[in-house]
Parts: sequence; structure tokens; C-alpha cells
Amino acid sequence: MKNKASFPPQEGETCPSRCPDNSAFKQQKLPAWKPQLTIATVLSSFFLTGAFCLSVGVCLILSTNSVREIQIDYSDKCSDCSKLRENSSNWNKECHCSVNFMLKEDILGDVFMYYGLQNFYQNHRRYVISRSDAQLLGRNVNIQKSYCAPFTTYRNGTPMAPCGAIANSMFNDTIDLFYNLKSSVIQVPLLKTGNSWWTDKNVKFRNPKSYNLSSAFAGTARPPYWQKPVYLLDEEDERNNGYVNDDFIIWMRVSAFATFRNLYRRLSRIRQFADGLPAGNYTFHISYNFPVTKFKGRKYVILSTVVWSGGSNPFLGIAYVVSGAAATLTGFVITAIHLKLRKKKTYFQK
Repeated sequence: MKNKASFPPQEGETCPSRCPDNSAFKQQKLPAWKPQLTIATVLSSFFLTGAFCLSVGVCLILSTNSVREIQIDYSDKCSDCSKLRENSSNWNKECHCSVNFMLKEDILGDVFMYYGLQNFYQNHRRYVISRSDAQLLGRNVNIQKSYCAPFTTYRNGTPMAPCGAIANSMFNDTIDLFYNLKSSVIQVPLLKTGNSWWTDKNVKFRNPKSYNLSSAFAGTARPPYWQKPVYLLDEEDERNNGYVNDDFIIWMRVSAFATFRNLYRRLSRIRQFADGLPAGNYTFHISYNFPVTKFKGRKYVILSTVVWSGGSNPFLGIAYVVSGAAATLTGFVITAIHLKLRKKKTYFQK
């Protein structure tokens, strides 16, 4: 290939300039702030950061330690029911058990009841996507095209409502709390609604539109492991049925870890429970339905209070204390290095 000949510009012609425009942006003349990193600014930054993190961490730890919590494992205490649930053919047989415990001191303030599961992995990819968000919004969709398989339809073609592995494995133990006062037994009033977020009930979950729920879910069937259809989840409160049931919504919020807890009930602060739970003897009456022995799991009931920083979880406070200690230690190390180098510089100058 012949090289192109370059001819010098003729008289009157201008050579194209390759220089950038003479502007402040392209000539890099914009005003800028460049911090001067002196030993004073560096050390003050480390020490102030360390002091801030340490103070916040100590406050968080003290706040977490003020949480009152009691946790009861009823996996072995309901051993007869546990053996019954090992056989899936006994799904329609009821089994009840009772667990007694004592509160040595009053639990004042708002009290929350949680159920806890151990060794139950909800973070598997196939499990996490096994749901139909369009169906949960009350839309008429073809769930065969969703990720709900194999929990989509029965052999006769009847669709499941709700579909998917998450809904099918919903926690379905029923837990009631009773207060044993002398010779009388008082049922502790618990609230089953208002436990989910506003966005859940108004944005993410909606029931199909119809004059009643039974007709809205006509032509569908409950998931295989459920004992009742979705429109009968709460037979006492019609507004807490279907896809907007609080227990169902909370269960559909999968956990990232194998051991987790979900909010189940809240104490209704009325009558003798206006200030919280008084000290004394209590009994959990449990309708045992959720099997855990096949995956070597455990089940818990937790009664807990909350503070401004949340529940009983010291991780955030410990993380702040460790970060603050590391920043403070780094500041001392830099100070020691600076003093050592300054002495050497003074020595050589002499």
C-alpha cells in the first residue's frame, strides 16, 4: 500500500489545531479543594472517628442489654406430636401440647411474640423464586408460566392458590399464651393483625376482586401441605384472610440464614396486661402442625421487648466498638511512627 504523501499547507491555508479549547474545564483550571494531609489532620480524623464509633457502639450494646427476652424450645417438649408429624399421611390429624414456664420478673412495655426456626434454609435459589408475584397481587394469571413448579396445579388441572414452595411450606403452628393466676387461667390477649408493613398489604399483596373471598378463589385449591384454603386462614377476622393475611405475608419474606425468627403476635395491653406481662406462671398451648424432624430442625417461641435500636441483637454494637477500637489503635500507631521519625530527623540535623 502506497503511503499518502503529505503536502505542506499552501499560503493562506490554516493548519487544524489539536489543542483543546481554551476553557476552564478543558484546561483544568476549575477551582478545586485539595486537602493538605498534615500529621495533625490525619491523627485528629482517626481519633475522632474512633471516639464516635466507640460511643455509638457502647450505646447500642447498653440498649441491647436492656431488652427483656425469653426463648423456649418446644421441639422435644412436644415429642408425641413431633412423631405424629413425621408421617405426612397424618396431616389432617390434630395434635396439641402444652409448655409451662415461669417469669421471675415483670416484662414491662410492648411485648412481641416470635416463632423461631433452626436449620430451615430459605435461601436456596429455587426456593426463593418459587412464587408468583402477579398471583399475589390478585391478578388472573397462568401460573404454569411462573417459577412455582412443581407447586402449580394438581393432576386434575386445578391451580394452587397460592402457588410455589414458599407458600406451601408456610409455618402453621398455632400458639396461644395463658396466664396462671392462682386457681384461674387467663388467656393473654394477643394481636394477630398490624404485624406486617403497610407496603405489604397495600402494594405487594392484594386479594382478587369479588363480592366475597370464597367466590374470588373459586376454581382453585389449597397447597398440598395446608390444612385449610387461603380464604379461611383467619376465620375470626374476614379482613385478615386471603393473600393479605399477616402470618402469610410475614412468612413470604424469606430469610437469608438457616436460623431465623418471624413476628407472630403482639401483646394487647389491656386489663391486667396494660403494663406488660406480670411475673408468674404461664403456659403455651400449641397446635403442633409444622414438622421439623426430617431436616433436623428446632422450633422456638420467643417473648421479647424492643428498644430504640431494635431487638436483642448485639452485632451492630460490637461492630461499632471494633471499628472504633481499630481506628483509635491506628491513630496511636501513626503517632508512634511520627515521633520516631521526627527524632531521627532531629538527630541527623545535628
